[in-house]
Amino acid sequence: MVVHVIETPPRVGAGDRLEPVSGALLFARFAAPPNSLGYCGGDDHRALVDQLRAGVDGPDLVRLCRAFEGAWPYLRLIATSAGFPDPLDRRVVEAYWIGNSLLDQVSPAAFAVDLERRFRPRTARNEWPWLVAKSVQGSLPHHSFHVLEVMPRIGLLRAGHVAPILPSMEQCLIRPARVIASDDAGLLVHTRPLVVVQGRLAFGPPVEQRVADGEVAARPGDDIAIHWGWSCGRLSAWQRSELVGITATAMQRANETI
Repeated sequence: MVVHVIETPPRVGAGDRLEPVSGALLFARFAAPPNSLGYCGGDDHRALVDQLRAGVDGPDLVRLCRAFEGAWPYLRLIATSAGFPDPLDRRVVEAYWIGNSLLDQVSPAAFAVDLERRFRPRTARNEWPWLVAKSVQGSLPHHSFHVLEVMPRIGLLRAGHVAPILPSMEQCLIRPARVIASDDAGLLVHTRPLVVVQGRLAFGPPVEQRVADGEVAARPGDDIAIHWGWSCGRLSAWQRSELVGITATAMQRANETI
């Protein structure tokens, strides 16, 4: 089988790429899909989707965002490291879900401290050294790190591991996709599936997949981000490049200790 591994493009600096939407609503686009399935976030699974569909920002939406025990500490770490007072600043939210230069401002020492505080009590003694070592080896506090390194070993999905684990990891990983058709049933996209080849994670050749169109209209030819079978919105060329590059690096590091 021929496997197409993602190539890592050079990282570039942040620019004016963000849509005119608040950080809380941007967070909700990515967080609503797993929350609607009961995997993370608060117990009121309709509330987040309703707030997202209404485009309503405010204290209630912030409260719902803070309930994500997996994602919120990463946002807080990125914001603190960059000197931002608000973990829901749009740039912080983009850094965690997609990627941007704010990730580079998180020092390996700060990342290691955060990992120890959050995960050492839940990690088997013989597996802790590899996890904490990731920070000094260059891993970044990006969602792909959580999916590829933390989720398979510690299992923070509230409903437990989805068997088998590979489809669960694929659904949780934020992946770019190209829209090829749009209709009342949602979007038909081309995206690369997560596969295992000779014991190592990789991306296979593009396949067609159906996804819900989320709350951001997409048209054929658009690049979008997908998460748990939903579209989380359009990706600019810069954002797609950043997501592809950071995910490739995270996968390479995950394969060192898989």
